[in-house]
This record gives sequence, C-alpha cells and structure tokens, in this order.
Amino acid sequence: MKITSVKVHVTEKEDSRMKGIASVIIDDCFAIHDIRIIEGVDRTFIAMPSRKTPSGEYRDVANPITSECRTMFEDAVLKAYEEEKKNV
Repeated sequence: MKITSVKVHVTEKEDSRMKGIASVIIDDCFAIHDIRIIEGVDRTFIAMPSRKTPSGEYRDVANPITSECRTMFEDAVLKAYEEEKKNV
C-alpha cells in the first residue's frame, strides 16, 4: 500500500484545536476524506473520519489497523499540512 496523494485544507479558526482537513488517496484508486488535523497539548495529530452513532458515541468510519500504517498516514498528512501552511 502506498499513499499517492495528500490534499490539505488549512482551517485557522480562533479557539479551535482543529487546524485542517485532509484527503488521502491510496494506490491511485482509494480515497479517504475528512481526516482532521488536531493541535493537541503535546503534539499535532490526525483524527480519522467518524460518525455519530445512535447512542451518541463517535465511531471511526475508516482507520489504520497497525501502528505502522497509522504512522504512515500521520507522517504524510502532517508533512502536507506543514507545506500548505507555508502557502496560506
């Protein structure tokens, strides 16, 4: 599996920890949209797309299964985010 494209939209809102939204394309044939870029206490991280369940909890719609895959997604998205911030 290879991440072939990452697009980031920077969202600078006051008093918001969310800093952007990303879309990732895998192997030029599968897209994952609405990956949130969050400014945490210690570091910036990504949150995969989720939906609210009838019980009020949030459940990921798509997510990496292994830590290696999560790291690959996070590195690619955060690199694209840093590049896009330079253009804003």
